[in-house]
Amino acid sequence: MIRYIIEAVAAAAKSSLGRLLALAVGAESTKHATGVNHMEQNGVQAQCHSFTIHSHADIAVGVTPGKRKASDEHVRPEKRFMMDNNMDIDGSAVDIGQLKNGDIDDSLYSRQLYVLGHEAMRRMGASHILIAGLRGLGVEIAKNIALAGVKSLTLFDPEPAAITDLSSQFFLHPDDVGKPRAAVTAPRVAELNAYTPVSVHPSKSLTDNMEDLRQYQVIVLTGAPLKDQLTISEFAHIHGIFLVVADVFGLFGSIFTDFGERFSIADPTGENPVSGIVAAIDSEGLVSALDESRHGLEDGDYVTFSEVQGMTALNDSAPRKIAVKGPYTFSIGDVSGLGAYERGGLYTQVKMPKVVDFEPLSKQLKKPSILESDFAKFDRPQQLHLGFQALHAFKDKHSHWPRPHNDKDATSVLQITRDMAGQGDDKVDIDEKLIRELSYQAQGDLSPMAAFFGGLAAQEVLKSVSGKFHPIMQWLYFDSLESLPTSVKRSEDLCRPKGSRYDGQIAVFGADFQEKLANVNQFLVGAGAIGCEMLKNWALIGLATGSKGNISVADMDQIEKSNLNRQFLFRPKDVGKLKADCAAAAVQTMNPELKGKITTLRDRVGSETEHIFNETFWEGLDGVTNALDNVDARQYVDRRCVFFRKPLVDSGTLGTKGNSQVVLPRLTESYSSSQDPPEQSFPQCTLRSFPNKIEHTIAWAKEKFHQYFVGPPETVNLYVAQSNYIEQTLKQSGNEIPTLESIRDFLVTEKPSNFDDCIIWARQQFEKEYNNAIRQLLYNFPKDSTTASGAPFWSGPKRAPDPLKFDANNTTHLGFVVATANLHAFNYGMAGGSDEVPEAHYKEVMENMIIPEFSPNPTVKIQADENEPDPNAQNGKSSFDDNDELEKLVSSLPPRKSLMGFKLEPVEFEKDDDTNHHIDFITAASNLRAQNYAIAEADRHKTKFIAGKIIPAIATTTALVTGLVVLELYKIIDGKDDIEQYKNGFVNLALPFFGFSEPIASPKGKYLGKEGEVTIDKLWDRFEIEDITLREFLDHFSGKGLEVMMLSSGVSLLYASFYPPNKLKDRMGLKLSQLVETISKKPIPDHQKNVIFEMTVEDQTEEDVEVPYVMLKLHK
Repeated sequence: MIRYIIEAVAAAAKSSLGRLLALAVGAESTKHATGVNHMEQNGVQAQCHSFTIHSHADIAVGVTPGKRKASDEHVRPEKRFMMDNNMDIDGSAVDIGQLKNGDIDDSLYSRQLYVLGHEAMRRMGASHILIAGLRGLGVEIAKNIALAGVKSLTLFDPEPAAITDLSSQFFLHPDDVGKPRAAVTAPRVAELNAYTPVSVHPSKSLTDNMEDLRQYQVIVLTGAPLKDQLTISEFAHIHGIFLVVADVFGLFGSIFTDFGERFSIADPTGENPVSGIVAAIDSEGLVSALDESRHGLEDGDYVTFSEVQGMTALNDSAPRKIAVKGPYTFSIGDVSGLGAYERGGLYTQVKMPKVVDFEPLSKQLKKPSILESDFAKFDRPQQLHLGFQALHAFKDKHSHWPRPHNDKDATSVLQITRDMAGQGDDKVDIDEKLIRELSYQAQGDLSPMAAFFGGLAAQEVLKSVSGKFHPIMQWLYFDSLESLPTSVKRSEDLCRPKGSRYDGQIAVFGADFQEKLANVNQFLVGAGAIGCEMLKNWALIGLATGSKGNISVADMDQIEKSNLNRQFLFRPKDVGKLKADCAAAAVQTMNPELKGKITTLRDRVGSETEHIFNETFWEGLDGVTNALDNVDARQYVDRRCVFFRKPLVDSGTLGTKGNSQVVLPRLTESYSSSQDPPEQSFPQCTLRSFPNKIEHTIAWAKEKFHQYFVGPPETVNLYVAQSNYIEQTLKQSGNEIPTLESIRDFLVTEKPSNFDDCIIWARQQFEKEYNNAIRQLLYNFPKDSTTASGAPFWSGPKRAPDPLKFDANNTTHLGFVVATANLHAFNYGMAGGSDEVPEAHYKEVMENMIIPEFSPNPTVKIQADENEPDPNAQNGKSSFDDNDELEKLVSSLPPRKSLMGFKLEPVEFEKDDDTNHHIDFITAASNLRAQNYAIAEADRHKTKFIAGKIIPAIATTTALVTGLVVLELYKIIDGKDDIEQYKNGFVNLALPFFGFSEPIASPKGKYLGKEGEVTIDKLWDRFEIEDITLREFLDHFSGKGLEVMMLSSGVSLLYASFYPPNKLKDRMGLKLSQLVETISKKPIPDHQKNVIFEMTVEDQTEEDVEVPYVMLKLHK
């Protein structure tokens, strides 16, 4: 992956990194998000009781023995700020106890589990974390860690809360001013996760009694004096305690990590191990992938082999280190003595632990190892490394941070920085403007910067205790100076504290810009994970709190339990309520100045709701922010923003990957300007007969789910409801017989009368799919079959299957019958098809069944290859070629009159309800087919992920990406029109990787008019006209030097130059609105204030040229 990143950066050195970098880090797959799911209200109310932990477990991270010491002799602090005993939570005290014993609440952590995995989560669940400093950055880290789930979270900050803290500290209220930050923050952090107990570290100073720190696996320092950082760093490094230090000063921030010597990283990338089919292995150890499939490996990776014929010693041997020779080949080194390769084989990547050494802070201050955060600012990190130390030195001397925009203080900080730059072996050139700006902003406290570094620091904490993903080595500096406003003045007077909750922001931007922020009309589409974080940031920065400000939030979804793990504005008591309403209420509590400033909309934003989100709505907006998780919705909003010329900021996450994109009218391309690769699909013949990996069998099982429980019930309901359904069915080409057979089966031959019949039907499906179908396949293609060229038929991707013999004592066999029977019973609305039916009853029913002996049918044809024609296709065969069979099928159906009121219940697939048998069926069906083909099976967790197309998600990435979005929003509100000031961001916290680029400019075009060459913006430009006649329209563009060849609106062709004069005669005098209604034979809707026309034109060169569309403005 790193190789591709380097190539991407090199390719983009002189232009935008754009989508190229996104593909390098996988962030672009964030577009591949499934649609929003509806949920059932299934929260369980219970009381949460606080408990005290007296010791902690060892963390098996792979460090050297003694590195992680269990401090049983150090008793945990007794004080606990747990949730109120009357607070509603999902799960009971028993559940919490189970989690302590290593169980994980899948319903809460499901999306995070797909990022981290069970083992990493268990390690996290045994860790004790201390966070010191609870201003905006500290509470952001605490929030993310509490949501992620650790054994205990302890907070330290005895300092009194100040009004300026409210600039970024979302758990403080105005009436908390003067109270200790930790004391008021702890109970609010505890509300986030019933499984994470939260306490306050009982001390006035962390350095008073260092031995107290030995009870923690990780210490996080924010806002700590540098001398305390050094003292704690030395202690932590000696005693094997992981350390994370993070600070933000206005638009500047830094993070430092020290995980000790010999720190073992179990999985550096988090990517799924790649695997493939071997085509050949030569005598030099060169392995070729089958059919020129890219192997996806990198130099230094390790692989194992299985099912290799010839070189059998490779099978199940120790992992071999590979060297990439090309995209389709790799070398495994010396294979002498292993024999000659014959055929077959699978290779599978093996994740090998990586061991790295960290240095303590004292050494790293002198010679830092810095991870680049922005390749365009490669000279800044070293300067900021010194500048941050200079700020600490200034504070040590003056007992306060440099004052906002104070030149005297800035000069002092600059001199300290220059003095340090001249020391040591490596001299650093200092940019005076940069260091002065750092000093100006030292007292700045910005919510988006806290969000960025809070997400980053929390992820580093999770890496340290889980061994999952590669940590930062060891420093990272980041700034967003481009966000500074240029439309307003900044001065010491404008930036000085006002006694306001926004003083931390005013210190950076000034009071005038705060006024601009307060009077914005912003539209947020989506109130899920990103939406919650966005609203939190907007509340803290004071967006739309002024007299002209307003925030519109649209989301039609309800809150479900799995949302609580990362959508932090919601609580268990909110499960089942609308997201938009709950999120709006939460942030209005966070910032009361927003009361009356948020409009919640419970409708989907789409073409069907354009009467709600109409022209008046869109034209009143200043900007739009997407917080959506599916591509179609994002593209629709993008198109509306282009049409109404509104700036848009879009973002998305996929596990540890995230991206943000800015769309600016007349400056940049739009979200829809580039497309993601299509989702992977599998040939039907592979799914039907020749699967070779678990993804194939899961896709097959999901098709069976539809064929069993969705399609036939829907067809039956249509037959019952529509009087002409049979006639319409007989008009189909090729599908009439299967359709009629399914109606007959579900209404006559296989209609159950009780639940036992459903069990019988389920057992019959097992026989049909896993025995009979496989025996038929082997009849058509015996295991010793050869192809026309003489090669073995069952080779390469084709795995020879074996039929299964049903065994009621096999849990997968029985599980298939149980799930299938229950879902079949659901179709018929049968009571008794519940989990209350004991397993013994299923077995008893099946024991009394007589399974007919199967004989292969010699007339059955099976497609052998996707490139061959399907022998079962109709090939244009008339639907009336077999009238006798059709008439027989129709006559076998019960009359519709006898079915009045009868209705089957199709199953609506829902992956997150563990009681509905949906995932149970797909897991069993898939694994049985995997058994047929000797494919490694997948557990329920993995099956649910693939079948449900679940998007892995974690709060850390969401927080970080949202911070990037708000930093861009500052620029948009400022009105910046220089595209180079904006940044599209691409991150992968697992690697870690950060890439920023200026947005890609919108495409431009030209045409030759009567007055010379005219440049147009192909995306944002358009011609706007009044409601004139067609003749006036043609003359208008002729005057521009454009001769209209064709004019259309929607599917209606209104004018064509080749139309005969008598056809155009009546049209020329019609106004355009009348012309559209006449030709389309439909009135223009009352809410519609414009009509769009597309035209084909020739310019003065008499050549076709591409021009923008035309918008007719209707004054209604």
